[in-house]
Amino acid sequence: MATKTIAPGAPPSAPPNAPRTNARDRAERKLAFRMTAPSLVIMALVAAVPIGYAIWLSLNQYSVRTAGLSRFVGLDNYIAALTSQEWWAAFGQTFLFAGLSVSLELVLGTAMALLLNLAFKGRAVLRTVVLLPYAIITVVSAITWQTMFQPDLGLVTNVLSSLGLPGGDVVWLGEHGYAMAVIVMADVWKTTPFAALIILAGLQVISAETYEAAELDGASKWQTFVHITLPLLRPAIVLAAIFRTMDALRVFDLPFVLTRGANGTESMSMLAYGELRENRLVGEGSALSILTFLTVMVVSVIYIRFGGGNIRDVAKEEQ
Repeated sequence: MATKTIAPGAPPSAPPNAPRTNARDRAERKLAFRMTAPSLVIMALVAAVPIGYAIWLSLNQYSVRTAGLSRFVGLDNYIAALTSQEWWAAFGQTFLFAGLSVSLELVLGTAMALLLNLAFKGRAVLRTVVLLPYAIITVVSAITWQTMFQPDLGLVTNVLSSLGLPGGDVVWLGEHGYAMAVIVMADVWKTTPFAALIILAGLQVISAETYEAAELDGASKWQTFVHITLPLLRPAIVLAAIFRTMDALRVFDLPFVLTRGANGTESMSMLAYGELRENRLVGEGSALSILTFLTVMVVSVIYIRFGGGNIRDVAKEEQ
């Protein structure tokens, strides 16, 4: 059996998996922590105080109309919410909206990003124009879409009627299914530019040499897109999906303006608002708000656990 000899005076070789940190790295990390610690503490307090107060309210039953009529009820508000049909209906409708809108936004955002990444005259102007819907206030956007789908007066209904297409005689915001379709279209129109912006940033970090090598190997445009562009874009797509899903699960303003939650469009946030603001049930509304918060947090953890690995793998490869 051969043995490895070490020359006299030669330093021992470091193990292959030895940490590459040194004193300078540790000092820089300590300095970074000290500089960011005050901001992190303030941010934690700003987030923790309202959440903590909402949790406390959710464990009590308050009466806004009768002074002094309040009592600690523990988890009764949560049990009442989780056993009610209204919560599970809003839960399902919210996830249906999030699934439809985010899926369409990722597909359209990818196509839009590919178009904006091409070199052509007037590209900068087109990029600015494409981002305009995202700059519009959501309430203004919702009122515009509400006007477009007004029966007999709206632009969409008039165009459909003139062309003899289905939907011209439909009260879009007054029928189940159609109302959800309008809300999804309004959300896709407004927030697809946001997804496109993130995916475009991912496209611009892909080196031109990668495409040149694929072209030399005889790969077609479709093969290049499927085997090169999409895998390298996966971290950007996952990031866009995380941001958009979290926002979609908290949707409130679009269904509130367009339908007031009628015809199967009430979201979890709208249900909590109704209990808090309209029914004046502070404890019950706070419990619904906490359940909405927990739902979004669980989905965030799932995304980061199963989808965030792509981003971490790419970061490790670049290092």
